[in-house]
Amino acid sequence: MRRIVAALETAIAAEQDHLFLWVPILFGGGVALYFALSVEPTLAAVLPSAVVPAVLVILWRRGLASLIVGGVLLWLGLGLAAGKLASERAASPVIDRELRRVTVAGWVERTESRSAEEERITIRVARLEPLAAGQAPPLRVRIRVPVSKPPLEPGHAAAVVADLLPPAGPALPGAYDFARAAWFQRLGGVGYTRQQPVATEIGEPMPLTLRLWAPIERLRQSIGQRIRAALPGETGAIAAALVTGERGGISEATNAAYRDSGIFHILSISGLHMTVFAGALYFFVRLVLAFVPRLALRHQIKKWAAVVGLAGTTAYLMISGGSPPAIRSGIMIGVMFLAVLLDRPALALRNVAIAAMIVLVATPESVIDVGFQMSFAAVVALISGLEAWRDWRRAKALQGEPAPAGPVRSIAVFLSGIAVTTVIATAAVAPFAAYYFHKSTQYGLLANLVAIPICNVLVMPAALATLLAMPLGLEAGPLAAMGLGIEGMTWVAHRVATLPGAVTTLPEISTLAFGLMVGGGIWLALWHGRWRLAGLMPVMAGLALSPLRDAPDVLVAGNGALVAVRGADGRYAAIDTARSRFELGRWLEHDGDSRKPEEVGPGRAFKCDPTGCVASVRNRKVAVVRHASALGDDCRSADIVIWMGAGRPACRARLIARADLEHSGTHAIVVARDGSAAHRIETVRERRGDRPWAATVRLRGHRWSRGDDGLSTSRRAE
Repeated sequence: MRRIVAALETAIAAEQDHLFLWVPILFGGGVALYFALSVEPTLAAVLPSAVVPAVLVILWRRGLASLIVGGVLLWLGLGLAAGKLASERAASPVIDRELRRVTVAGWVERTESRSAEEERITIRVARLEPLAAGQAPPLRVRIRVPVSKPPLEPGHAAAVVADLLPPAGPALPGAYDFARAAWFQRLGGVGYTRQQPVATEIGEPMPLTLRLWAPIERLRQSIGQRIRAALPGETGAIAAALVTGERGGISEATNAAYRDSGIFHILSISGLHMTVFAGALYFFVRLVLAFVPRLALRHQIKKWAAVVGLAGTTAYLMISGGSPPAIRSGIMIGVMFLAVLLDRPALALRNVAIAAMIVLVATPESVIDVGFQMSFAAVVALISGLEAWRDWRRAKALQGEPAPAGPVRSIAVFLSGIAVTTVIATAAVAPFAAYYFHKSTQYGLLANLVAIPICNVLVMPAALATLLAMPLGLEAGPLAAMGLGIEGMTWVAHRVATLPGAVTTLPEISTLAFGLMVGGGIWLALWHGRWRLAGLMPVMAGLALSPLRDAPDVLVAGNGALVAVRGADGRYAAIDTARSRFELGRWLEHDGDSRKPEEVGPGRAFKCDPTGCVASVRNRKVAVVRHASALGDDCRSADIVIWMGAGRPACRARLIARADLEHSGTHAIVVARDGSAAHRIETVRERRGDRPWAATVRLRGHRWSRGDDGLSTSRRAE
């Protein structure tokens, strides 16, 4: 045992320079542990998890191994405490039921175009009427409204009569939880109205943060309007998205084409855009300064260019709307420019680790955001690959092998660089795409080989030129060039997306398989010695476990209307799909089913009459009872009974009553396979646990069809 410990200490001592890279991993792991808890911990229970390891690190100094163990516990504990403190800091009122025709008055924080007829506004609430006595209004709400004429501007005081709902929970156990994301945005409700907002008087001063941010939002709105005026149609909408981050004007068909071709990341301002924008500005400034010999010979103009690049990146970040991916990329680029100012290597894993720590300390909840995970996974993999390539080049140089030169080789290196980086980034984010989105694009390499050079060489430099020329009213020329590039990228997206087998739908993979693949990938990327290859073992184990899943045989939506059972062909058949298409779409995605919700019906699996429906699943009878006259017979003959009426009647079968659904949300049932009656049932409420963003919601009246913000424009009477 001592020999093993000594060998480990020797190996770790050889990689002391890389130990810091594990700090954000451990800190983020502690935050993830907080979110994985089934019960909300108290501050008194969490804070010792950070204090006790710190004391141990100070007192227990018996070699490198003891320091490493203490350090691991310390950073995990600090992450756990940071997650709890972030949740406490975000705590604000959330409406607990559907509110119809309430008056929301406050200040407009943001407007987002959704279509030619509809936009989405975020309101910082000053008052909400009527509201139960003693109940505080939410801090902010998000409402879909008809397009206002004249348009609403951020900072304006407005009132609107709307129907509000609490932010929606998961569509099935383990699915994306919009309510959790809304909790950390301090978003206390979402809603919809057919009435236009009207100007109003609030009678109290505007919050300071909004007073400072509103002019920037108005500038974003103005820039977007000028871009769309110079570039009409969808090309202008994409140009506005690449500059201001506003993607509402892009049609779903175009979004789908970019997504299915593997270049959807181009439409979302993130690392690619921030890097090209900052890099173009940095090299342009440095080139201009190089034409002045007195400056170029006497001063370090690269540092001057880095300062300008940092300022330009900050300005672009603010104009782009400050989305989480853009903020993360901006921080990372800021760290790299700071490295240039300090004469340190800009592209280094240490800089990525510093940027990750800044993001995690400021917003610990980012660790559960798929954008955070995918962006840092891609960057870590790319820089790790770059460092490996540098080591290989250094070894070749020491052997005295000359590097060939020439224009043909330069072009080949450029294109092969795009291909290699695309392969590396795609491999790095593939587990995340499978785990969260259940899709795999087969021709992403082909699309990126064509679209990325267009974006890097033409589109983003033209976007920079547009912002520089706009104060002079000369943006038409750069926008014309930008439009040509966008049309080229869109053409590539549509052509690649229509190739046979462009998209493969994947079934849900287990958290264990996902964790093994990610953990193995981290091990491969962060170590430099030969023992890094040990990371291949968990990666292969994760791949082997990916096809193994205990998929639900029966799904019952929380609204009690939608029920799906697995048919003889292995795919879901469903009843009452018309008013629950969002939920059904999520169910199909998690099952790896490429069908659209409107293509799914009862088929041969269900037999229905006016009193309800019955289906057979693995030789077990499932009954959906809608009228009391059928309850007695179904309770005697069925194995699982779903009762849509009031109360909880006595029943021999496994009964799922309407009250259960309203209390616990969607039920996922795995039918017993061994002849017993012990069906395994998991609910949304059980999976979410007793957390502050998982309050019980009882809805009556309208059933709202949920979308990415918890609802869509359609409502149906119950």
